[in-house]
Amino acid sequence: MRIVVTGSTGLIGSALVRSLLADGHEVVRLVRRRSRTGPQPDGSTAIGWNPLLGQVERGGLAGTDAVVHLAGAGVGDHRWTDSYKREIRESRVLGTETLAVALAELKEPPRVLVSASAVGWYGQTGDRVIDEDSPAGDDFLAEVCVEWEAAARPAERAGIRVVHPRTGMVLSAAGGAGARLLPLFRMGLGGRLGDGRQYWSLLSLEDEVAALRFLIDRDDLSGAVNLSAPEPATNAELTAALGRALRRPTPFPVPEAVLRVVLGELAVEVVGSHRVVPRRLLDAGFRFAHPDVDAVVRSAV
Repeated sequence: MRIVVTGSTGLIGSALVRSLLADGHEVVRLVRRRSRTGPQPDGSTAIGWNPLLGQVERGGLAGTDAVVHLAGAGVGDHRWTDSYKREIRESRVLGTETLAVALAELKEPPRVLVSASAVGWYGQTGDRVIDEDSPAGDDFLAEVCVEWEAAARPAERAGIRVVHPRTGMVLSAAGGAGARLLPLFRMGLGGRLGDGRQYWSLLSLEDEVAALRFLIDRDDLSGAVNLSAPEPATNAELTAALGRALRRPTPFPVPEAVLRVVLGELAVEVVGSHRVVPRRLLDAGFRFAHPDVDAVVRSAV
């Protein structure tokens, strides 16, 4: 297939591109720097776009079978100032709208748009088990996710099958939260965050990529699909699993008050709880290579 990928240099995007190319698919990357367009060393091709200005090279989208849209400013990359919260929102909402409109206007649009979302859609849910039928939350990230998913509607109206993978925390040493946590735990400086009772919906990078490819191929799946391991873990359970896998002590808990001073509003997400299960993926027959916290941790270390 000819598959377009945005966010192709990020943790998930780069792993997805490698997987697709290894299986002989043609990959087209959407990139913001025109100096990086054209044939790429890995065999993919890059075309330009400016998501905030509504610009995309439509000619490069012609003949596309599927689009995987992963681009967006990193939620945990910076302290949540007003300006960075605006960047988080605009990079997702405006980027998705730009892409959805461009795809809808193609003479022959792709058959599927896999447009990223996140488990943050549900807000803070404590220890309640959450699946795709649960309502949206009302905090900042939940509001962003609701707008993010709604921005893909032009593609839906054009008859494109749209899937929103609501992804949990992808644990990997190559990037994301794992790249920050693992070095601390390797040095014996790891510990639970807050009281440790908050649920973190985790999955391995391998399962994330496999699930995205599953969503591309399954014509019977559309709308929201949770991407997280079937057995959510508390932060304390994750801490213990990391200690076991690395054979290191985990003696340094970080109090919630300290997290709020260091992280500001972002601390709400760190100590918040999402006990999300991937009901629709499991019902569709998807099998996780790493279904629980110990397996996810082993895949990352």
